[in-house]
Amino acid sequence: MTSRRDNSPTSRSTPPSDPARQPRTSLTPRRRTVVKAAAATAALAAPLAATPLARAAAGPAFLHGVASGDPLPDGVLLWTRITPTPDAVPGSGKGPDTEVRWEISEDKGFNKVVGHGSTTAKAASDHTVKADVRGLRQATTYYYRFSVGDGSPVHSPVGRTRTTPAHEAAAPGVRFGVVSCSNWEAGYFSAYRHLAARTELDAVLHLGDYLYEYASGGFASSGDVVREHQPRHEILTLADYRIRHGAHKTDADAQAMHGTHPVIAIWDDHEVANDAWSGGAENHTPETEGPWSARVAAAKQAYFEWMPVRPATEGTVYRRLRFGKLADLHLLDLRSFRSKQAGVGSGDVDSPDRTIAGRAQLDWLKAGLAGSDAAWKLVGTSVMISPVAFGSLPAYLLEPLAELLGLPKGGLAINTDQWDGYTHDRKELIGHLRDKGIRNTVFLTGDIHMAWANDVPVKAATYPASPSAATEFVVTSVTSDNVDDFLNVAPHTLSLVGVAAIKAANHHVKWLDMDSHGYGVLDVTAERSQMDYYVVSDRTDPKATSSWARSYRTLTGTQKVERVHAPVR
Repeated sequence: MTSRRDNSPTSRSTPPSDPARQPRTSLTPRRRTVVKAAAATAALAAPLAATPLARAAAGPAFLHGVASGDPLPDGVLLWTRITPTPDAVPGSGKGPDTEVRWEISEDKGFNKVVGHGSTTAKAASDHTVKADVRGLRQATTYYYRFSVGDGSPVHSPVGRTRTTPAHEAAAPGVRFGVVSCSNWEAGYFSAYRHLAARTELDAVLHLGDYLYEYASGGFASSGDVVREHQPRHEILTLADYRIRHGAHKTDADAQAMHGTHPVIAIWDDHEVANDAWSGGAENHTPETEGPWSARVAAAKQAYFEWMPVRPATEGTVYRRLRFGKLADLHLLDLRSFRSKQAGVGSGDVDSPDRTIAGRAQLDWLKAGLAGSDAAWKLVGTSVMISPVAFGSLPAYLLEPLAELLGLPKGGLAINTDQWDGYTHDRKELIGHLRDKGIRNTVFLTGDIHMAWANDVPVKAATYPASPSAATEFVVTSVTSDNVDDFLNVAPHTLSLVGVAAIKAANHHVKWLDMDSHGYGVLDVTAERSQMDYYVVSDRTDPKATSSWARSYRTLTGTQKVERVHAPVR
């Protein structure tokens, strides 16, 4: 796989490429496997109009907002994109190299500037720039901006960011916004707007599928496109990926979120192509779309240009951030090193020759968890680690849905794109947690377009008679289709049956919401980690409201989730 090479100071070990593995021949899961399987089982202002092809009226302009990410106790990564000339739109390769200055201050008026510098925005990097600022104070809020020109400089919007507690500090608490799966065509990013309004957050964790690679209408199950992708065709080239990233950065809600909080992001598959693995993807045809390595290289280059992320060695996103002695945040890359997905229902899911994380990354994670002295071990994973067994539905529901969705009519629908398709890696990781006595591990997950609160069982078949090794909080999608959207039915039409069937077959699943779009807020203290789940009123309404839905927490030392009847205030 072609990759960019860089070094990340936040990684405690250098993550080398995983040794090449030969995946077993199997049927590749169809698109949206997880949502389809669930469907079968189920049988701070209003945003401005987004301008995906925004152009500078004259001279340089900051059309794509500002962002920060990957905060440290003494620093943070700052990002922006300058449009130096009207024709220098994303992906065009046009426009002159331009000096961009940055400054960071302890106050909004920039009367207490604590750092400044300059860098050059080049066409070779799509006129995006990053400043890896150091020398800041721990656990402190800062304001930053960029500028171009002398005399009467053009200024960017002012961004707000925050550093983390010192590594050995006894931090009283940390609070994250948590989001995943933001499909531009499916609706508006109101979840981002509501998170931007919560200025008490320390950061926002984006768990993948920041954008989607499909052609316009390619992921609109109901046939409705709220706003068209740019470009309209499926993205394949470096210019294509740059254009789509640029479009997302014109969204007012996205600009608000990025401009208010540092964002800690990992990728999932759609940043490249659906159901991606180390050697290809379900949504990639080499005969007509070119070499997979070229597409991956283009997607990764655009991602690191446009996202406020420090890449680790080998162009991956797995890395580790620390929030005092309260929490270590281990961030995973579950696409770059994985074996090809097994076919639905295939026994290959249990093969020790197949991996989701890769040997090097799995060892890095295990060592990090065992060596952590933090009260909580948070793991950002783009796909669900909890096992899910799908029970049979009545024939009148199962047969037409199975025919529609291409699922086995016997009711079995293993999520082979998730950890369920790579059970050997999961067994090794859960065994490690048990053998090393590692407690207070919380997996934070996106991808599945539903909200879940799960215990992570050592043996699912005998749970709760057997113990739980960890807990998992899964957030629903910002906009991407859920079960109701995919089947084009009213909420709760099928989900009540589906939720009951899943919970009956999976006693470690404590709560499941198949119907909503929204976000989570994770609040961590020494005593507990609590996820508050919020839903938006209508993904197709640019002024959608937000309301609290449920809360679940895990108390220190318990490895189990329990319901809480109010969100953290």
